[in-house]
Amino acid sequence: MKLRPLTGTITALVTPFRKEEIAYDDLAKLVGFQIKGGIDGLVPVGTTGESPTLSHEEHMEVVRAVIAAARGRVPVIAGTGSNATYEAVELTRLAHAAGADAMLVVAPYYNKPSQEGLFRHYCAVADATDRPIILYSIPSRCGIEIGVPVVERLAARYKHVRWIKEAGGSVDRVDQLKQALGTDITVLSGDDPLTLPFLAVGAEGVISVASNLFVREMSQLVRFALGNDFVKAARLHRKLYPVFKALFVEPNPIPIKIALARAGVISSAEVRPPLSEMSSANLQLLTNALEAVGR
Repeated sequence: MKLRPLTGTITALVTPFRKEEIAYDDLAKLVGFQIKGGIDGLVPVGTTGESPTLSHEEHMEVVRAVIAAARGRVPVIAGTGSNATYEAVELTRLAHAAGADAMLVVAPYYNKPSQEGLFRHYCAVADATDRPIILYSIPSRCGIEIGVPVVERLAARYKHVRWIKEAGGSVDRVDQLKQALGTDITVLSGDDPLTLPFLAVGAEGVISVASNLFVREMSQLVRFALGNDFVKAARLHRKLYPVFKALFVEPNPIPIKIALARAGVISSAEVRPPLSEMSSANLQLLTNALEAVGR
């Protein structure tokens, strides 16, 4: 499989539900909406895709459905992370067999391995495929950070582990990674509000929640910044910033699913327990932010 760039604006797709089942027609519609809007890549079954509440069978069916709907037009990066190494390895093997272009592998959550344990975990996953692996560091959900030395060791050992989704909320981390690895690491923002400052210090794109709905706007913002037109990028950033904040007033993906359903992109904002509907106050806040930008 020919490697395609894993940069620019990549959407962390929601998984649409209807009456407790996956709405595959809505999922295909969402993929079409993304590609029409000019997206650079798609991530099914990440955190935004509610992967913790999908069965293994559902997980892989969503990956296959997105690959089928994308029809090779953009890279599909399957979420294959787990806190159990054997499970992450198995999901990676299955996603490889299904035709995923790359894998997004979140740090093991809850069990909080040492940095050595983390290194060995990623080695096991990397040994299961020769396709790109995007490391995913999100300490707020996992309780651990993928240390820069671990990233250095992995990049030195594997040519296909040269990407990281950085969602620790620190612009300084981008500098640390770039100082340590330079062009040997591609950094992708994992936080919509920090995309512009991340790009300003060397990141090459974003894996975005907001782009589920704001495909063109997020794509333009990133393209402007990567083209060194930070005046236009900042203008878009300021326009969207209230939306970025509103989309995270409650746990992701509750707000973005409401926004998508409101726009008619998917037919239901349903989420799976333990997630629940938004409070009325936060729903009003989200509605106000969307109306302010014409959505």
